[in-house]
Amino acid sequence: MIDEGLLSPGTSGHDESVSDTAVCDALVTVEIALTRAWGDVGAAPETAVTTVGEALGWSGAGELARGHGVSAAELAAAGRAGGNPVIPLVKRLRAVIGDDRAEWVHRGATSQDILDSALMLVAARAVVEIEAALTALDASLRSLAVAEQDTLSVARTLTQHAVPTTLGARIAGWQQGVARALVRLAGVHLPAQLAGAGGTLAAFVERSDADTAARLVDAFAAQLKLEAPSAPWHTSRWPITELGDALVQTLDALGKMAADVATASRTEIGELAEGAGGGSSAMPQKRNPVASVLIRSCALRAPQLGATLHLAAALAADERPDGAWHAEWQTLRELLRLSLGGSALAAELIADLRIDHDAVARNAVLTGGLVLAERLSTSLAPVIGAEAVSRIIAAASEGGDLRALVADSVRDAGAELDIDALLDPRGYLGLAEELATAPTSKGEDR
Repeated sequence: MIDEGLLSPGTSGHDESVSDTAVCDALVTVEIALTRAWGDVGAAPETAVTTVGEALGWSGAGELARGHGVSAAELAAAGRAGGNPVIPLVKRLRAVIGDDRAEWVHRGATSQDILDSALMLVAARAVVEIEAALTALDASLRSLAVAEQDTLSVARTLTQHAVPTTLGARIAGWQQGVARALVRLAGVHLPAQLAGAGGTLAAFVERSDADTAARLVDAFAAQLKLEAPSAPWHTSRWPITELGDALVQTLDALGKMAADVATASRTEIGELAEGAGGGSSAMPQKRNPVASVLIRSCALRAPQLGATLHLAAALAADERPDGAWHAEWQTLRELLRLSLGGSALAAELIADLRIDHDAVARNAVLTGGLVLAERLSTSLAPVIGAEAVSRIIAAASEGGDLRALVADSVRDAGAELDIDALLDPRGYLGLAEELATAPTSKGEDR
């Protein structure tokens, strides 16, 4: 085994559905589905359909074949000669059947039909898992945003304290990203592929007729519970790139959330903490935000993988490219793997997230009211002049008492102003509380 997950702790334990064994099972499942589809359109005899299914471990529509006797290691070793694992797979499966019914295995198909359909099958199963984790995460974020809708916090821009906000509004922002990721995943199309060597279905027509070949494609997709393609997509690789883009967007949303949690868990900030922080081999006092770190590691790897899909898949040449198609396989699988691990970790992270409300409150007033500088520039300038406000902010930044400085300037200007209200950060929250109590729903833009 080359990859047991030793160097990918962010995906460990969540990537079984995209393992080499799962892909191998999917390849066999696709071959069985093709034979069954020939039976569905009335071309293959029932004895052939039954024999192939029973011999190769068919367990029913929607389930991967098991007990077929083909190992991923065997296909990996044998697949180098032809450049893909389907060529040795077909030879192996036909040998298992062992009689003239073996001709219904891989009948009319090309390697790309089988491998593309298998990857779509693996992707469909993985996306279900990812969506389940994101749905649980979405629900946790909604509840947490509402619970923290009144928790006064400080917004940070370019690492510095900026203006008042609420913790609920920040969490609602995370939820918005997750909700949009769910929308993107729900909108991806995962079609089967069955078009023959050059994408013309000529071999299928030759073995039956045009009407039967057209019906065969639909029957094949139905056997796999995948979408029936409207046309061959041998080198029109939008199913790959659109899925990849949705996965990258998913990891973007998770990575943003993890970055915020990791930042807020810094010792000097201390507003958030993971429920089960990790330790250090050298520093036993530490409670590292391990889940956040691992989610970020998944997210940081995603954009380059998405770019590879666009370079390889979207720019594929001819009716089957020399290397670009091959570059998709591991790239797409790794994006699925990262999304599986990242989404599962994120759901666990938020379910157990701890909030130190004392630290949140302490940090919100750490600048002595300077988080209201924007408000002072807007509301106080008409009373005492913009230059006077600038002098107040400068003096307060050097350690002066902001309230006293404002009070003196207002008095000197002969104006009357409710200074306590002006310097109350809760009076400058805008719509933060409303945003926290009305998180984005699936498919809904705020």
